[in-house]
Amino acid sequence: MTSFFLPPLFASGALQFAFEKSTLEGKITIGSLLVLSLFSWTIILTKFYQLYRARKMSKKFYAAYSSTRDPMEIFRKGEEFDGAPAYQLYVSGAEELSYHLKNNPVDVSRRARPDRDAEQFKSGETDLVAKSISTKIHSGSFDAVKVTLEEAAAAEAMSLEKGMIVLSTAVSGGPFIGLLGTVWGVMETFAGIARANSASLTAMAPGVAGALIATVIGLLVAIPAMFAYNFMVTSIRAITQELDGFASRYATQIDHKYVDNRALGEEVKEANAELAERIVIALRSGQDQLRDAPVLSNRD
Repeated sequence: MTSFFLPPLFASGALQFAFEKSTLEGKITIGSLLVLSLFSWTIILTKFYQLYRARKMSKKFYAAYSSTRDPMEIFRKGEEFDGAPAYQLYVSGAEELSYHLKNNPVDVSRRARPDRDAEQFKSGETDLVAKSISTKIHSGSFDAVKVTLEEAAAAEAMSLEKGMIVLSTAVSGGPFIGLLGTVWGVMETFAGIARANSASLTAMAPGVAGALIATVIGLLVAIPAMFAYNFMVTSIRAITQELDGFASRYATQIDHKYVDNRALGEEVKEANAELAERIVIALRSGQDQLRDAPVLSNRD
């Protein structure tokens, strides 16, 4: 029965004796600590794998992204780096940018420079040039992209930190839960001695041993959780800092490649010039229609 409650490593010797002599309250305390230990070790193993995969896939993603000249290239190719927080942030930003390029584009093809782009057109890069000179977004749309990147970075940070509260609870709460069981056991022991009117060491030893095992189990729960927690917090902080740096670099590259950074006055002037051109064309068309219309005499 004892081996059911305690791991095989502890199911013998002093721990076995102490567990057998512990009170019902002590056994409940030990059971609670073992449940906490189970959750703690589940989080430790899960987070170790998550952080290992995040490191591995992030390294591959950063290498792939650094080799591209267009910040949307990986997204258009459909390459995947599952498990990399930076990739999830990248996809969120790319989807938002793609939405604005499709629904709120800025046509800058009128400002193209044929003399500058002639060689690229001759070399067969017409699609690339067409995209680079005609598909951009307003600065207001770029603000929406930056907000999306910030939200994605926060979501990935929360995902990395998920479950850490269990380890924190095991570190800070485990020893205190064990101490509670010990104090309760000692209290029961002294109460029993008082009722029996016997204060011999032989009468006290079993009860004290049964009480102290709760503190031992509490420390065994807290110590591994403490080392794992410190290691994981350091790793998560490093990954988060890399993520923030990538988000800034990614936003800057989007700004250079896909954002129309003209001043507002220039946009208004261009819009007015285009409107005036359309009015002139409409007036000329109306004059041509009047000139070609048949003339009716008074007799008719």
